[in-house]
Amino acid sequence: MEKQVMASSEERTFQYQDSLPSLPVPPLEESLSKYLDSVKPFLNQEEYKRTEDIVKKFENGIGKELHQKLLERAKTRRNWLEDWWLNVAYLDLRISTQIYCNMGGAAPFIEHYWPPKEGTQIERACLDIWYNLKLWELLRIEKMPVERAGNAVLDMNQFRMLFCTCRIPGVNRDSIGSYFKTETEGECPTHLIVLCRGRVFSFDTIHEGNMMTPPEIFRQLAYIQKICHSEPDGPGVAALTSSERTVWAKLREYLIDLDPKNLAFLEKIQKSLFVVSLDDASPHATPEDYTEVTKLGLTGDPTIRWGDKSYNAIVFSNGTFSLLSDHSALDGMALISMFNYVEKKMLESEAKWKGSDKVRDLPWPEELVFTVDQKVLSGIRHAKELYYNKVSDLQLVNYAFTSFGKALIKKKELHPDTFVQLALQLAYYKNHGRPGCCYETAMTRRFYHGRTDTMRPCTVEAVNWCKSMLDPSDSNYQRLQLMHKAFAKHNKMRKECENGKGFDRHLLGLQIIAQEQGLPVPELYLDKAFTASGGGGNFVLSTSLTGYYRFNGCALPMVHHGYGFFYNIRDNRILAVCSSWNSCPETDAEVLCRTVFQCFQDMLQLTVAAHL
Repeated sequence: MEKQVMASSEERTFQYQDSLPSLPVPPLEESLSKYLDSVKPFLNQEEYKRTEDIVKKFENGIGKELHQKLLERAKTRRNWLEDWWLNVAYLDLRISTQIYCNMGGAAPFIEHYWPPKEGTQIERACLDIWYNLKLWELLRIEKMPVERAGNAVLDMNQFRMLFCTCRIPGVNRDSIGSYFKTETEGECPTHLIVLCRGRVFSFDTIHEGNMMTPPEIFRQLAYIQKICHSEPDGPGVAALTSSERTVWAKLREYLIDLDPKNLAFLEKIQKSLFVVSLDDASPHATPEDYTEVTKLGLTGDPTIRWGDKSYNAIVFSNGTFSLLSDHSALDGMALISMFNYVEKKMLESEAKWKGSDKVRDLPWPEELVFTVDQKVLSGIRHAKELYYNKVSDLQLVNYAFTSFGKALIKKKELHPDTFVQLALQLAYYKNHGRPGCCYETAMTRRFYHGRTDTMRPCTVEAVNWCKSMLDPSDSNYQRLQLMHKAFAKHNKMRKECENGKGFDRHLLGLQIIAQEQGLPVPELYLDKAFTASGGGGNFVLSTSLTGYYRFNGCALPMVHHGYGFFYNIRDNRILAVCSSWNSCPETDAEVLCRTVFQCFQDMLQLTVAAHL
């Protein structure tokens, strides 16, 4: 054991990047057979027969050729999917990505040292910022521990995207600017951006070679706060990041043409470590109900959120915390690891600064005063109007289920994640009277630059169990048998996806090759079954486990008549964020969330009752 500890203490964060396996391409036959299995719950016999014929034709015809071309591509790339996924899932989108794609979430600090309390905003912010900077420092010297799943080393590339990273709008396609470097790679930006009341400030976190302490950061934030609270609000240029991408790209070009200084400011924001948003709102928050903090983090004042930044730390006036993150460069797990680190440090220090209160003679923060004209101001006005119009349609709840959690579920020898997913399937079936096609994120970080694949939890086995639960003539014994079958199927899917044997990204790859070759869209993708089962981004339930820690994050529904359902599972409770759109009459996030919680109880009861 001693030896192992020694080895791991010398391990560098990014040392295994070059030895990670390449992302595999699964056999075509396997992917298509899994796909066929996944469409069954949504088709009658006749429709299924038709889809089966379409799939057979694809497999023996055009699909075979496309698969060969995909194998060719995979020979010369360690990750055949990476660029494609980035473009198709994120950079090509023209909608407002800040609203429809960004991730957000509430920090759990209210559960221990920092309950909501007016007047604590910057006193708490400076400590939180400092912990974040300590993590950045660890990444710079590659001392952040390598993450593993069992014994398998996981790709750590996304941690390079936490800091100094920003999405940059383009007229047809966006790009990502990532300026982080480790110490051995060279210089890395060291300044922060602070947004407050429509104004933009910047200050360096390193002074004369040493990182600022919390009291020094406090001085900078207090200076910014004092100015902003005693003078008129700024123009709120940040609101432009919430616009549709082409609109923002054109206005950005216009801003740059207006004054070269504007370009320097935009680049300064892009390169900054991260953005701190000093928000005047005071959201209600309790350990059982994070609804307001989560909702405001995602959809609060757009003039103090830089929607393109990979990390906005949002601090509310009552000392509660939230975050907003552009999803293109990284997935939720990187942010969760960061929050975990910060919380661990906070608990160790009892959320107090125990070092020196001495404040050096630092340069004051610099204000980035953009040159704007009527066209820009009207663009900002318009962006805000559209933004508030869209976010006012959001229904979101973030509640804790407190009766039990991971400990009890595992005691019943059930997988906690599968437990929640099946409860969600049952709840949707109960509320809507039909199966709900569902996307659950599976992690493919065992492979070089691996990100995610899709698990489809709405299986034939899950639907059979849901029907049985709602059929009064079925016995508890039958229901339990069916539930175990549904668990086994889900657990098998998870394993396959994590090992690069999912089928959704594979089908996407084949579709993109057809497109790039200028071929007509293969029939498989035009078939009703493809869309009905969620393909092409049509999943009614968009879901993710955000881990077994305290932090819970979320994104919004994928489709207008759908839900976002994100959850974290702790030992004795389960936190869920459920969202839907008010303008869709058939969905209701509050009702679905409450029904899921009821299904947790029903499932537990079943494991007890069936043995009586």
